[in-house]
Amino acid sequence: MTFAPELLVEARGAVRLVTLNRPDVLNATNEALHDALVRVWRHLAEDPGARAVVLTGAGRAFSAGGDFEHFVELWEDRELRRKEIDGARRLLNEMVDFPLPVVAAVNGAAVGLGCNLAVCSDIVLIAESAFMADPHVGVGLTAADGGAPTWPLLMGMLKAKEYLLTSARIPATQAVALGLANRVVPDGELLDEALALAEKLAAQPPQAVQSTKRALNMHMKRAVAGVLEYALGEEFASFDTPEHQELVRTFLERSRARAAGAR
Repeated sequence: MTFAPELLVEARGAVRLVTLNRPDVLNATNEALHDALVRVWRHLAEDPGARAVVLTGAGRAFSAGGDFEHFVELWEDRELRRKEIDGARRLLNEMVDFPLPVVAAVNGAAVGLGCNLAVCSDIVLIAESAFMADPHVGVGLTAADGGAPTWPLLMGMLKAKEYLLTSARIPATQAVALGLANRVVPDGELLDEALALAEKLAAQPPQAVQSTKRALNMHMKRAVAGVLEYALGEEFASFDTPEHQELVRTFLERSRARAAGAR
């Protein structure tokens, strides 16, 4: 099965290196990348030689989250929007149910869906220059695909409310302090350290690793089940609100003006 060019899967012994590969747009998720992210976990689970996974981004970002140009498509195409919302549900469930340990190597900005891809991994290493944020609310959307369901489990309810409702950036050291990441790593050492950690996990007894991960993730599955369904329904409705659409139009106009000025 191929996921290229949006998502690259490379074998490194018993480790699979999965790379979000839209570096020209900071690995923002369009329809193709989102679909690949949903499908890749089952593919890896069925790979008999795989024992651990490293998840990272190409270029200078982990993932900037949703592609704003793609948001515009979702305003009019409600069938596509429903597919995206269903895909968001599947993606979270696929990651929670995925049997192998996943090490996220957060090499740069991890925003929105990108942030939640990271924190749904099992161990999160974050580069010194990287940051996390869930700006759903700031662009007029319900923080459904990860933030609202999972962040209270990781950082506590009050902190989750503060960062989700304000869309504030979370620098690398603060991400560790809050419980969104395990440790900060120098930028130039991040991928090597993530691969070394994944190799260590891959060398552990597989049944013990996988059953322990499954037991731990039962806490998350029980906590997010009802919250996820409510939040995704509200996110679907968010795309129709005038405030969301005005915020996206303003962002796109500024982005296009900057691009025109740079030429």
